[in-house]
Amino acid sequence: FFSSTMTAGEIFLGGTVYRPTEADVEGEYITLGGEPWFKISHYDRMKPFFMSIVSDSNFWLFCSSNGGLACGRVQSEQSIFPYYTVDKIHDEHPSTGPKTAMIVEKDGKTHLWEPFVFHPAVYKTTRNLYKNMLGNQVIYEEVNEDLGVSFKYKWASADEFGIVRQCEVVNTTGDEVKIRVLDGMQNIMPANTIPYLQDCMSNLLDAYKWNELLEQQVGLFCLFAKLSDRAEALESLSATTVWHSGLPQSQVLLSDTQVASFCRGQSVMQEDLIRGRRGAYLVHSSFTLSSKQSQKWLFVAEVEQTHEDISKLQTLLAKEGAGILKLVEENIESGCLGLKRIMGSADGFQCLEDTATSTHHYANVMFNAMRGGIYNNGYDIDRADLIAFIKRRNTAIAKQHASFLDSFPEVANYLDVVTKAEEKGDVNLTRLCREYVPVTWSRRHGDPSRPWNKFNIVLKTKEGEKILSYQGNWRDIFQNWEAMTISFPYYFESIVCKFLNASTIDGYNPYVVNKAEGIAWECPEPEHPHANIGYWGDHQIIYLLKLLEWWTNFEPAKLSASLQKDSFSYANVPYEIRPYPKIVEDAKDTITFNWEKHDHITELAKTMGFDSKLVLDKTGSVYHVNLGEKLLVPLLAKASNFVVEGGIWLNTQRPEWNDANNAIVGFGLSMVTVYYMRRYVGFMLRLLQSVVLAELQLSSEVATWLTGIAAVYDASVSSVGGGNRLSDVERRKILDALGEVASTYRWSIYKTGFSGAKTNVSLAKIVSFLECLQKYIDHSIAVNLRDDGLYHAYNLLKLTKDGAEVSYLYEMLEGQVSVLSSGSVVADDAAKLLQSMYQSKIFRPDQHTFMLYPDRNLPGFMNRNKVPSDKAELPCVKYCLDNKLRTILYKDVKGDIRFAAALSNAKDLKAAIQANGTTGLAEHSEGLLDLYEVVFNHRAFTGRSGTMFGFEGLGCIYWHMVSKVLLAAQELTYDAVDKGSPSMDDLRNFYYEVRKGIGFNKNPAVYGAFPSDPYSHTPSHAGAQQPGMTGQVKEEVLTRYGELGFRISKGTLKIQPRLLRKAEFLAKPKTFEIVDLKGNIRHKQLKATQLGFTYCQCPFIYTIGSDFSISITSTKGEIKVDGDVLPAEWCEKLWKRSGEITEINVTIPSNVLI
Repeated sequence: FFSSTMTAGEIFLGGTVYRPTEADVEGEYITLGGEPWFKISHYDRMKPFFMSIVSDSNFWLFCSSNGGLACGRVQSEQSIFPYYTVDKIHDEHPSTGPKTAMIVEKDGKTHLWEPFVFHPAVYKTTRNLYKNMLGNQVIYEEVNEDLGVSFKYKWASADEFGIVRQCEVVNTTGDEVKIRVLDGMQNIMPANTIPYLQDCMSNLLDAYKWNELLEQQVGLFCLFAKLSDRAEALESLSATTVWHSGLPQSQVLLSDTQVASFCRGQSVMQEDLIRGRRGAYLVHSSFTLSSKQSQKWLFVAEVEQTHEDISKLQTLLAKEGAGILKLVEENIESGCLGLKRIMGSADGFQCLEDTATSTHHYANVMFNAMRGGIYNNGYDIDRADLIAFIKRRNTAIAKQHASFLDSFPEVANYLDVVTKAEEKGDVNLTRLCREYVPVTWSRRHGDPSRPWNKFNIVLKTKEGEKILSYQGNWRDIFQNWEAMTISFPYYFESIVCKFLNASTIDGYNPYVVNKAEGIAWECPEPEHPHANIGYWGDHQIIYLLKLLEWWTNFEPAKLSASLQKDSFSYANVPYEIRPYPKIVEDAKDTITFNWEKHDHITELAKTMGFDSKLVLDKTGSVYHVNLGEKLLVPLLAKASNFVVEGGIWLNTQRPEWNDANNAIVGFGLSMVTVYYMRRYVGFMLRLLQSVVLAELQLSSEVATWLTGIAAVYDASVSSVGGGNRLSDVERRKILDALGEVASTYRWSIYKTGFSGAKTNVSLAKIVSFLECLQKYIDHSIAVNLRDDGLYHAYNLLKLTKDGAEVSYLYEMLEGQVSVLSSGSVVADDAAKLLQSMYQSKIFRPDQHTFMLYPDRNLPGFMNRNKVPSDKAELPCVKYCLDNKLRTILYKDVKGDIRFAAALSNAKDLKAAIQANGTTGLAEHSEGLLDLYEVVFNHRAFTGRSGTMFGFEGLGCIYWHMVSKVLLAAQELTYDAVDKGSPSMDDLRNFYYEVRKGIGFNKNPAVYGAFPSDPYSHTPSHAGAQQPGMTGQVKEEVLTRYGELGFRISKGTLKIQPRLLRKAEFLAKPKTFEIVDLKGNIRHKQLKATQLGFTYCQCPFIYTIGSDFSISITSTKGEIKVDGDVLPAEWCEKLWKRSGEITEINVTIPSNVLI
């Protein structure tokens, strides 16, 4: 009977007033202990958000803002607390992880206080959350204003000890306070627990648990035996350990059974052994605090501890006593220093007036390095690791060149190794040395918010020796390598070689790239609903192109010199794309897995090494081709599936960038890839027209493919352009001709492999083909301009008897990004498109940025299978109702006609019709299928993107795609600068408009998390989701260099900061912390009107002045350069990280700044 407008006034919990926090959420950058932190005040007013806390070692920690967490080492199987999905981690607090309860005696009263228990709220409290800029520590703080006591704890890591929780309680009053505390950790996982046991059989797992307290109050948590129903003993001989230091006269509880007794004010007793129950490590202690006094203590938890490890720990604790606190603190600081060195090598630090920008840049660089890795020691490589890599890849080559490889020093120079390998004249040796990528700190982007990705942080052996490795989906890792390699530019050749050597004869790339095996592919798992095989498309063209552009900019002669060198390989992925007629028959089922080939490759790897995964010639050696062929093949693959005016036919069982558009496969056409192809074709034309070559030698089979495809395009080129539109019949004729040519090529290789014959193809012929293809591309782009000023991203294909019909989907952000990056839409047209984007349905005003696609009004559940009333008299409907075929159609009690609930799609409907077995129903099959499509419109079903409301779903912002808009706007701005276009100012304004919508420019309440941190997406109903390793970081590392004015071209660096703001220059002196090439921390005092950053680990100092000038400080003295271009000879020294340049000072006229 309560009115919805009723004002309740005070609400009571028994006799106590309910006192929830009502203050606004606030965020600010602060300094703690001399280091920068970000503080969120009243964070409990926000929805819980997720954080990734990093380390310089193999520790990982994922935590909720409400206190729930999972943490451990290396992988999820080595977790201190249950490794659940993010929703459960949010929910599990306060039953898992930290637990604190206090009995506070003050003013003659005894109070129970449980910090961080948000409900019920009986005290006036302020809760604050802090995260340091380094990203390896987080502090939770609660200030109890009623009791005059504050409590905080910090999560950190100490590589020699474990995960550390440092606690402090402070008496903020002027009076003495007596405190009795119970503090520690709950639901501690025993060693040898795999996530499956915890997720699915946790109650059975509990029965095996053994929680024991040893001397020095070391708690150990293990399984008394491993779980098994087999008739064999399985000892469990490792444990999770937890210990504490700092609390006086303490007792330790190994379970949570006495927590309730403590909260009732009753005494508790130490627990030395707990069996068959969840483990906890809770310390009970009492102390008195005088005014402003504090009490500090810590807990340390470690995984996978053996009897030897535990004995060493007990001995150390007995020896050090209270001194252990200092040792732990020093090891934490050592970890901070180690992280600084990693980030310094990747140019993560900048000194600006705008702390938000410098902190966000650091976070972008950090998460980019975490996913892609970091070059271990610049261009210095470990000879032993190089030899091991070559042995693993090709045992014969390693044996043949053993003395050559042994001739290098233990620490060799990468550039020297590649040069000398080329001099040896063995193409296999050259290929392997060029493909060696000395990366460490890499891991897949898995965490509890991405549970489908399994991470494995392998940085060192059990003996503590460093391991160099990387792992990742090829469509992810190469983008991170792009941003990372900007700071190590002479590795671009290596990265391009790695990319191209992993591409297949039919023009695609396998799923996984790693150091151990080179490449890996997915195998069919029919029973797994989320598993599939196939190839992505757009990533391949644009990611490869970006790498090629950078390589050309840094080393303009290198790429063209490789055009004719047969030093590249093909990946031999056991996928076979079906013949063209079969693709037409069912474009969703187009790839078969050749298990015989897969098994042969696996067996051959045992003797040959993992070069067995490459295409071999008739003699069993790796088949090599030149760079020109490797660049043409992926383009030919796309050109062979080009539905003119529609896009690239997605017929390889995978979508493109947005894999939530999974159902678009088969029916879908990608204009996104066409837009990127335009840029790729333009690059190829500039490359081929710049070289002095008459011919290019191609594999004869590829030459035939090229000739056939070129002939198809040339035959119909007069039909495109000039405002003309192809008929469906003309479009189908071109598509069929292209498909048959490609199919003939593929199957000639699938059956017999390359013949080994080579054919010389004139460069003029290749250029002619590219120019002709560009006409089709430009024509299709023009056709795909929408009435609202946007461009189509994906279209739909319908193959009729003689035609190829193209229909259109709704607007998508991907289409705008790719066309803005294509080179087709520039200057005023680009500004108009950006303006249209802000006026479109993809713009989300509350976040001032763009969704992937517009949100939509969807039918309610009761309307989703209802047959329209105007279809009720169809013969097929009447037949089903008359014959009471309720497994097909039925009429409900309200008179609505509905499809049966078991019919999830048209396949189910076909199966139900066949199961009925009657001739009468079979005659209505076509009518029922057409009606089903009318009701559900599955032809326009794009996949998960249209059926979920998180991730890449409806109403969601995907921050990687927003950052792609940012990069495109920046490229267009500089293009306008180069051309002297008056649109430059508009484009620059749009750049900062896009930038304004990114999280680091917002307060925590709006963004929903720490603003400086990158996140994957933001749904309409929550804040930022999925922290850290998102593609956004790569794009924003690049845009940051663009803001600083870095323009690299023809082997020189031009500094042209037309996007740099005066507000970034210091208003007062500030210390710039720098990590030099030797890993030393240096401090440089900057003045007002200056800013600092590093590039290739060399400090750059910008100063506002009147004219452009560059001053190079080197080990040989100071060199003055007039103008804004760093000469090529100094760029080479900078890029090689030789150490000869110690600092570069640049004076920038104020009139070029914003």
